[in-house]
Amino acid sequence: MIRQLFQPGAKVTPTKEEPKIKEVPVSHAVVEQKKAEKTTSQAGGVKVIQPSKIVRIPKSAPTPHQQQRVVKMTPVKTYWKKKQPPGVVSFRKKEHGGEVVESKKPAVKEKETKVVMEPPITVKDLSSKLGIRANEIITKLLLEHNVRSTINQILSEEIVQLLGIEYGVEIEIRKKEAVGERDFMAEQVSTKAEDMVHRAPIVTFLGHVDHGKTSLLDSIRQTNVAAGEVGGITQHIGAYKVEMHGKHVVFLDTPGHEAFTAMRARGANITDVVVLVVAADDGVMPQTEEALNHAKAANVPIVVAVNKIDKPGANSLRVKQQLASLDLIPEEWGGKTQFVETSAVTKKGIDTLLERLLLESEILELKANPKNPARGVVLEARLSEGRGVVANVLIQEGTLHEGDIILCGRTFGRARLVTNERGLEVQEAGPSTPVSVSDFSEVPEAGDKFYVVSDIQRAREIAQERQKKERETSLAKHQHVTLDSLYSKIAEGNVKEIKIILKADYKGSVEVLKKALEELSTPEIKVRILHCGVGGITESDVLLADASDAIVIGFYVTTEDKARILAEEKGVEIRLYKIIYDATNEIKAAMEGMLEPESKEVVLGQVEIRQVYNISKFGNVAGCYVKTGKITRNASIRLIRDNIIIYDGKLESLKVVKDDVREVRAGFECGLKIANYDDIKVGDVVEAYEVQKIARVLTV
Repeated sequence: MIRQLFQPGAKVTPTKEEPKIKEVPVSHAVVEQKKAEKTTSQAGGVKVIQPSKIVRIPKSAPTPHQQQRVVKMTPVKTYWKKKQPPGVVSFRKKEHGGEVVESKKPAVKEKETKVVMEPPITVKDLSSKLGIRANEIITKLLLEHNVRSTINQILSEEIVQLLGIEYGVEIEIRKKEAVGERDFMAEQVSTKAEDMVHRAPIVTFLGHVDHGKTSLLDSIRQTNVAAGEVGGITQHIGAYKVEMHGKHVVFLDTPGHEAFTAMRARGANITDVVVLVVAADDGVMPQTEEALNHAKAANVPIVVAVNKIDKPGANSLRVKQQLASLDLIPEEWGGKTQFVETSAVTKKGIDTLLERLLLESEILELKANPKNPARGVVLEARLSEGRGVVANVLIQEGTLHEGDIILCGRTFGRARLVTNERGLEVQEAGPSTPVSVSDFSEVPEAGDKFYVVSDIQRAREIAQERQKKERETSLAKHQHVTLDSLYSKIAEGNVKEIKIILKADYKGSVEVLKKALEELSTPEIKVRILHCGVGGITESDVLLADASDAIVIGFYVTTEDKARILAEEKGVEIRLYKIIYDATNEIKAAMEGMLEPESKEVVLGQVEIRQVYNISKFGNVAGCYVKTGKITRNASIRLIRDNIIIYDGKLESLKVVKDDVREVRAGFECGLKIANYDDIKVGDVVEAYEVQKIARVLTV
């Protein structure tokens, strides 16, 4: 049956003597003849559908009856209909011979000479508006403008305008009017002098690990409870209020200066005073200096607590001398910094510390209006079983009441339950008060600002608009100051000082480079070293640079992997140098707008040396394991020991077992020989990198 199904039917074949032929209308008799042919070709009950055939006859003058419209018959497949691609329209075209055929032609879209777009503008948006393939735009950006992008990459307005000019289209960018705080505050904020009252200072403890920050804070809380406060601290809400002589002090319980700086990077500058805790027996340690620089960058007053004064070997004088060398001069030495000797064990100096903090708050004249609608900052947030979304907040202005409608970042809600740090429900909470609030639509982020609004529908609309905006700009990064953009920002007056975080291999190098950079300052532009230290570039350095809009400079040091990833996420620029004059000359050139095309180092991977073999003919050969990325035969390499670069050069050979290879990727072992260098040890790290020539573009 299958063979019969594919059996061909009779065909009409023209002879060679046949003259030119012409297609003519098919008569009723011919159709009946075809039906008969189909019937004879059927076998075994299987219906075989033969294609229609065109009857060819000798060409002759058409009769009047034949002069009717000529139609070409083709079988109609009703069981399949192919969808036309978009932009293709069908039309009927009359040929010279009188035949009417179906033709398809792409619809030609008239090119627009002017388009209007709203930021943020992605490659996809631009492609849709201009009618140009996204791949073409991405390629053009890379080859002609040295801009790497993806289809969802948000483009700067300058790049969009430039692409418009190159494609011959005028692009008008219309910005949406931003929703300001005044649009959703419940009432007009009052700043009348008679309504202003003193508020409690917000204090943050910073310092080196194990210098007693947490113990000192616990001691302060216990002293306050013992003084007659009913009920101890039952809830961890990120902040605690203590009372002394009828006045209050609020202590933030942050996990370290990294969290302090991360919150500041989100715009939450809530700390009024920093207590720098230094152990009297250890003195100033690396993290002490780091925390001090974070506090200075925040531009807040500092009170020093010389802690563990009860321990053997405690030396308060040494601590003062060390901090004085860091520009923290004690009051008794003619400076402005208050020093207090404390002990979390014996409770020594606790009351004195509180008195000094209250004194600082009086100098700062901290005031707020409790009659205003509440606003403040989220300290922590979580999803709690039984209560839903719970946010621990600190009220900075106004008074929060139970039932108030709260707008917080991209979420909103009603203050159903308000409790203090002792787990007690309160009906209202005034300025400088930490409370726990429940019933948000979703979990807010630490550092989000909150406001009390009058209409929950309005709060919902604004929260949804913020969510939409956040999704649109999720790929966009904050434009930090870089050496490339420095001159243009200086010219526009956007930069009055260059902030630098400096790390070097030795203390002497730090001092020399710091002095050389500071000497570049001019009357218009000041070079300010926010933090300097010895060792590799860490996550803490990147966080500080992100919060302060600074540039990180390293001299003969490397960048930790986590710090490198964080810098890419935050858009923080890290510059590494081996010659002091290269660093000073580049910054000077950036200030003068004379940047040359740069050579950019791209780290390929890191290799750990696990075995060292001495071969008489070749010297020391390293047996290695590729930890990250890859190592290539032609790559440049640097040998790192204890985060210090001890050699920079090239490879002599790269092998897997006995075979020479071009590259080895992460997760595999290899053997390598460093050219002209044999001082290698187990545990050393070989970092492979290559130098790429990239033209610099001044961006704002």
